[in-house]
Amino acid sequence: MKVASVRQLRAIEAAADRSVMSYERMMQNAGAAASALLQRRRAITNASKITILIGRGNNGGDGLVMARDLARSTDADISLYLLETRDLSDKNYQAALSAGLSLTVATDDGDGQSLTRLIMDADIIVDAVLGIGGRPPLRGEAAKLLQAVNECLGRRAAEAEKRHNGIPGSDRATHLERRPFILALDCPSGIDCDTGEADENVLAADTTIAFIAGKPGLFTFPAAGCVGDLEISAIGIPDSLPELDQVKTMLVDKPVASGLLPARPLDGHKGSFGKVMVAAGSSKYIGAIALAAESAYRAGAGLVTIAATRRLCEIVAGSLREPTWLPLPEVDGAIAERAAETVIEAACDYDALLVGCGLGTHDSTRDFLRRLLASGSLPSLVLDADALNLLSQDKAWWGRLPADTIITPHPGELARLTSSSAHEINADRWRVARQCAEAWSVILLLKGAHTLVAAPDGRLSVIPFKTDALSTAGTGDVLAGLIAGLRAQGLSAFDSACLGAYAHASAGVIAAEVVGSSRSVIAGDVLSSLGRSFAALETP
Repeated sequence: MKVASVRQLRAIEAAADRSVMSYERMMQNAGAAASALLQRRRAITNASKITILIGRGNNGGDGLVMARDLARSTDADISLYLLETRDLSDKNYQAALSAGLSLTVATDDGDGQSLTRLIMDADIIVDAVLGIGGRPPLRGEAAKLLQAVNECLGRRAAEAEKRHNGIPGSDRATHLERRPFILALDCPSGIDCDTGEADENVLAADTTIAFIAGKPGLFTFPAAGCVGDLEISAIGIPDSLPELDQVKTMLVDKPVASGLLPARPLDGHKGSFGKVMVAAGSSKYIGAIALAAESAYRAGAGLVTIAATRRLCEIVAGSLREPTWLPLPEVDGAIAERAAETVIEAACDYDALLVGCGLGTHDSTRDFLRRLLASGSLPSLVLDADALNLLSQDKAWWGRLPADTIITPHPGELARLTSSSAHEINADRWRVARQCAEAWSVILLLKGAHTLVAAPDGRLSVIPFKTDALSTAGTGDVLAGLIAGLRAQGLSAFDSACLGAYAHASAGVIAAEVVGSSRSVIAGDVLSSLGRSFAALETP
């Protein structure tokens, strides 16, 4: 699935209308897709009360089609609340009227009592008010409607809390979960689909169904926090449509990630699956090399060697039996400059080299990295953490990197590399990631929710996970090792970063389920969950 800006989507729709599918057919398909999704997600019976909020534009048209489809396929009690009266020449409006659906127009509901009743009684609320054309701050009748809906939802939650305050434990939680399920069509009303800005009255959804493609704003905070679960429906637009095909931003969903998995021939051996060297660690960050090395193994690499100070090798060898070891000279607990020659000589027999996890920023280690990069004969390179912090101390550092180098900064590290601030990075993550990847000729993985992977040729992938389970020290080391392990197995730099980021985020979600709470997940839990993450990708 692609991720397209509002401008690109308008062009895609116009091109589809000219060649493969009319605007009316697109609307019919969108409404039917939304109806089908709702019926998959919720058990709808004749007791189900569904309120559909209808705006004045095409998003409202999608809602009208959905209402008619639900009326045909279910016995639910469906009510429409229109922002304004629609023209009788609107065939979808006529169809809704003919279906005998309950219908209220906001202009006829001066005191808001009808809206209050519909929201307070609803089991399901469908947001078809604004769609991709909304731009915060909202004004006028749409703002008033969304504000009133949120006020009703707040009142409803407060009343439920008060009513069930004396109910203990899980029983109370079950009662409080009886809140309306909110489905947004194309996007939650009140967000900017390009920038991710969100109006104060945005209607936060439990699930959003986006049509044709994802939108950048659905993956950019604060709007991303209002999306809930995201599903994308192509609504029949073929991938081969030139205006869609030329979009260079992609969502790395399960089918995409599964398609990137390296082959595992049954007659393979350790040499078949690549060799990784991890040059990392210092006396202050002992665990980083262990997390990265084991993660490279969990990615499927055949052999992993840890290149670290002799003292660190001795410490970590007590807990890791699988790696081989390359002891390096040290200065003050950090890798010494002269260790570069040892690593360069040994690395020629490896398929991937990871540098940076727990490396520290000692002057000797900075000089070690400089000499390493000056060699011109390194295997596929992954740079993480302090390797990036050390690079930021040099001018035009990118000119010394081998082709197809992968760098994996978080916003703070990228800020140091660009002499800016983390706030500036996060304010325009998509543009910054693309520009830096092109300017530096690297594969850039920008960590965060949502993680982005950018290539020098303009390609950009977004990872569809947002979880606080990865917000703990050491998870970045797991990610870096994972990417290096995949790179050693022959994946391209871009594909290694995309698959690694997906498997890593998926493992974070799985770890939270295993541990019981995302707040209690530690890096070792993520590492332990990689097997289940890959198993899910291997399962059709």
